[in-house]
Amino acid sequence: MVDVYEEYLQMPQSLTAEEMSKLHMELAAEIGNDEDALELYDELIQAATRYADFRANWRLWSREEKLDKDPSRTSCHNSVIVKCNQLARFLKMQGKPAGWRDVLGDEQENPGCRKRIGDFACYLVFVNALLAR
Repeated sequence: MVDVYEEYLQMPQSLTAEEMSKLHMELAAEIGNDEDALELYDELIQAATRYADFRANWRLWSREEKLDKDPSRTSCHNSVIVKCNQLARFLKMQGKPAGWRDVLGDEQENPGCRKRIGDFACYLVFVNALLAR
């Protein structure tokens, strides 16, 4: 079997696990104990979890299932991006740099960044799932 992670790293806009971990640490440090930021983060995790379910099943679904679920997947992905933007905007209003959001890229300027944002959302779900043991 091909090393799936190595295959992923060759894709455009990919982030290494180390890069995603660093972005997550920056994000967590900026959020700190701020209740409003924590609420926005929870909303991001909820949207990311829904999106990760689509991603996790995508390769398992038939072509017909993909065609049927694609509009919902896109809508969910859009929700993840909105939640990222809301959290970054809030943190910036609090004087935080929110540099993690800049690293993910602006999907308006570069549509390829959508995949990068989706990857980071899946990473957040991965970490959240590990913490749930």
